Amino acid sequence: MDPNSARTALITGASRGIGRHLALGLADAGLDVALLARDVDRLTGVAEEVEARGRRAVVLAADVTDRVAVDAAVAEAEYALGGVDLLVNNAGLVDAEVPLWEADPEQWREVLVTDVYGPFLLARAVVPGMLSRGGGRVVDLNSGAGTRDFAEMSSYNAAKTALFRIGGGLHAAGFSRGLRAFEVAPGVVPTDMSTGMRMHAGRTDWTPPEAVVGIVAAIAAGELDNLSGCYLRAGLDTLDDLRSRAAAGPQAGRRLEVTDWA
Repeated sequence: MDPNSARTALITGASRGIGRHLALGLADAGLDVALLARDVDRLTGVAEEVEARGRRAVVLAADVTDRVAVDAAVAEAEYALGGVDLLVNNAGLVDAEVPLWEADPEQWREVLVTDVYGPFLLARAVVPGMLSRGGGRVVDLNSGAGTRDFAEMSSYNAAKTALFRIGGGLHAAGFSRGLRAFEVAPGVVPTDMSTGMRMHAGRTDWTPPEAVVGIVAAIAAGELDNLSGCYLRAGLDTLDDLRSRAAAGPQAGRRLEVTDWA
């Protein structure tokens, strides 16, 4: 394995959907994985699949919005795996497909706390260990919903926009110390959440989960380090194109910024 490659990963929301695909895909790429979610039974099943691939799996039952539980889970992962080289913030919720004035305030708050405060807590707990070892990589599962205005799901859209600022801040503060941060949009992968949404009714052009896994595995391997701070889009960005861009040197493009009127 390349000495710059991640050897261990912590994945939130790892019990099903994209998180499960990432856990298995990274195991296939040679990483040991810590699996974090609230559903212990589902996590145990994923852990068994990881171990069947010859890699170590650590089951971490925790709510990403609980600071004490997150800190304890990260400490357990670091002890069991010898450190966390790659953090994948995948856990998330979506609110009802209604305009803001029809939104349920409690659901609106829950989505924002899970999708923004959760990744903050994980990064806050994991990054110091990464920096002490000379660096690491953080991946946020973001969305095109964070890049433009939508008529509905105002909490989810606000949360994904905020996630760009978290990832961008990690890049700005940590790049010189070996930290790399990426915002990765998975496209529309067929999961329990996406297939139940009204906006995707009748959809046939789903993003294959392998496209997401391929990008995150390339990040883990250090192939895309020069794209730190950038927004990568599975299903649209090909691995060949991303590798070519990364090989050209550090990239300043594909960031969420306010541009001049011109």
